[in-house]
Amino acid sequence: MIEGISHLTFIVQDLDKMEVLLTKVLKAQKVYDSGQKTFSHSKERFFLVGNVWVAIMEGTVPSKDSYNHVAFKIGDVDYDECLAAIISLKLKTREDRPRIHGEARSIYFYDYDNHLFELHTGTLDERLASYKKETQPCK
Repeated sequence: MIEGISHLTFIVQDLDKMEVLLTKVLKAQKVYDSGQKTFSHSKERFFLVGNVWVAIMEGTVPSKDSYNHVAFKIGDVDYDECLAAIISLKLKTREDRPRIHGEARSIYFYDYDNHLFELHTGTLDERLASYKKETQPCK
């Protein structure tokens, strides 16, 4: 039986640059660094983002942007601070999709290796309630 998400792994070109992104934007705590050892496929580092285990590994990265993404929950009061951190790192942002009233806010940004992240202020229950109130889908 599935108990939940174990961890998220991102393949990156530069472990140091991704560590800065994770610690500055997502307030991650580094809990492991393999150094030159490769117990897995390549050098790796582990972080905690909230209670989520995020692994980064050195390797070949995606060649283009896509909408495949991971979304982290943030408080609405943290939105501006997170956006400022993303801008300060000169990360590429993606325009938000059309939203309906009550659906909350999101910041979409790409890391240095074309992985898309979303920082979202809402919850699943809020989104479902918003969708239920609407009769027409977003255009």
